[in-house]
Amino acid sequence: MPNKKRQADSSPEKMEISDFEITNNEAIAQFKKKRKDQPSSQELIDGILNGNITALSRAISLVESTNPNHLAKANTIINACLPHANQSVRIGITGVPGVGKSTFIETFGKHLTSLGKKVAVLTIDPSSSISHGSILGDKTRMEELSKDQNAYIRPSASGETLGGVARKTRETITLCEACGFDTILIETVGVGQSEIAVHSMVDFFLLLKITGAGDELQGMKRGIMEMADAIIITKADGENIKKAELAKAEFSHALHLFPPKKSGWIPIASTCSAKNKEGISAVWETIEQYVTKTKQSDYFFEKRKEQNQYWLLETIDEQLKSRFYNSPKIQLVLESTKKAVQNNEISPFAAAQLILKNYFK
Repeated sequence: MPNKKRQADSSPEKMEISDFEITNNEAIAQFKKKRKDQPSSQELIDGILNGNITALSRAISLVESTNPNHLAKANTIINACLPHANQSVRIGITGVPGVGKSTFIETFGKHLTSLGKKVAVLTIDPSSSISHGSILGDKTRMEELSKDQNAYIRPSASGETLGGVARKTRETITLCEACGFDTILIETVGVGQSEIAVHSMVDFFLLLKITGAGDELQGMKRGIMEMADAIIITKADGENIKKAELAKAEFSHALHLFPPKKSGWIPIASTCSAKNKEGISAVWETIEQYVTKTKQSDYFFEKRKEQNQYWLLETIDEQLKSRFYNSPKIQLVLESTKKAVQNNEISPFAAAQLILKNYFK
């Protein structure tokens, strides 16, 4: 019996299986090693300029990384991509939760790709202030668009930045443009401070509204409406059509009460149904009219120059803040000073002055 077992073990079939296992294990090991090996800056740059989505995604991950070691590599990639950027139309899209932003973007994005456009969708997912986790479910919500070869969806966690705008969205736009995407859609978390930041990085600002949502955000609504280049009343289908048309008339009247825009553009209000694919082409026609008008007057290009300057100053503020709080000396002083402030031994303002004085010594 033992001899038979030994003979069975040495059979050609067994040897072939063993050989396969060895070869397979080596392939897995090589694959894991390859995954660990980070491509060089030049490899990522070449990949992006050749339209490689994997290279684009890896470069965006570097840009979004909080690891200080990734900063230099990310800057190298961005600087190399800059000469190949700025050839897109950047569109900001916002609206209260439930307005149907994802449904609208998917239908709008599919319409654009049907026209031969290459569309990049940058969505800002809400991060939990407690766990710092985020949903990142936009590819699930935009299932059809995510399958489109001419579309790219990149969800980013909002983190702790102003109003939920992803910290590196501005740089991500540059990378997407260098990769050949000619239409960039940026979806914000919702109505709030994030709109200010998004407005400062897009060419056209689109505000989505629904009927019957109420005006709970009266103070905020005026500021956002002043920023909007167009207001679209969504879900204009079925029994909601009449209400949507009425809302359109009301918003059209309200828009004419605002001061004229520097661009000379008069914002419009319209309706659409992403579900029935109605009114979607009209939205794009409006954006095209805006781009043509503002390029003729040079406002389009002047606005981008102002945006670049804005982001220069914002980045300086961000870097100064980061270096300040990451300073071991400040961390030590700050901890003890916090306790003194809590115990009313020193005012918050005087304490801040002392800490800053200590930092700038």
